[in-house]
Amino acid sequence: MAVQLIPLIKVLGPYLTTIATTAIPRFTSKPEVAKSDPVVAHQIKELQDAVTKNAQSLHTLAEQLQKVIASAEEASVAANRQLATYKTLVLGSVIVSVVAISLAIISLVART
Repeated sequence: MAVQLIPLIKVLGPYLTTIATTAIPRFTSKPEVAKSDPVVAHQIKELQDAVTKNAQSLHTLAEQLQKVIASAEEASVAANRQLATYKTLVLGSVIVSVVAISLAIISLVART
């Protein structure tokens, strides 16, 4: 059994100190001074309040962004409708112009 663990230990050896120095402080308890320090408790409360305020601001910003996107989509639909109307008007104008030019050419040819 120990023979099977030797390659594993050789591979993990360089990383064991890093893992131990990182993990061990996480499992040790804090001294009582840090727990009962009113300044630290006040700072934690301020940070929690700031995080809550940031979350609320982010929620408000997301709602506003949603409204802006919805109004932009509405404006895009309106612009597309207006563009279709303009295309129809231009096509009608071109047809009327072609008919007018054709009649003018026919009337000039008929006079001669």
